[in-house]
Amino acid sequence: MKYFIHLLLLVLLTIYEQCNAQSCVVDNIPVKENLDLKRYAGKWYGIGKKDPEGLFLQDNISADYTVEEDGTMIASSKGRVKLFGFWLICAEMAAQYTVPDPSIPAKMYMTYQGLASYLSSGGDNYWVIDTDYDNYAITYACRSLNGDGTCNDGYSIVFSRNPRGFSQAIMRIIRQKQEEICMSGQFQSVLQSGAC
Repeated sequence: MKYFIHLLLLVLLTIYEQCNAQSCVVDNIPVKENLDLKRYAGKWYGIGKKDPEGLFLQDNISADYTVEEDGTMIASSKGRVKLFGFWLICAEMAAQYTVPDPSIPAKMYMTYQGLASYLSSGGDNYWVIDTDYDNYAITYACRSLNGDGTCNDGYSIVFSRNPRGFSQAIMRIIRQKQEEICMSGQFQSVLQSGAC
């Protein structure tokens, strides 16, 4: 009888792990439906973040998005970066966003360039997971995949229109979205002291 119970528990655990892994497959992560870039545009402040591997903005993160007449979205981002493990300096980045599939405008590709030689340049996916346009937005990027389609190196930023943060009701929505992108419990707060 004990053998049967252990076997049943093992089978249930395996099924749970497979279901959880399938929900964490990057291609299955839900994004904001019918994202309106013009409503999304404007100033956002980083309130929470999950960093990728390597150099990433430390604190005082902000991004100002504009939509050009041709529909292209561009952004100017600021934040402090820690260099050599101790030196915090304000840095600026410029980015341009393209929408590979117009039927899913929330799944963009971001090409970015650091405005100083020590900052990297390149490209990442930039997905808007959710936003209400007026209070919060949560973005997601996966830089590399595991063999099972889950994210190996990804990052996410929780943005607010207000540098002081959110109400408890909005925080509940944010926590739910963090679970949906399989990053629950991995976020840290972003200091907004006005340093940049």
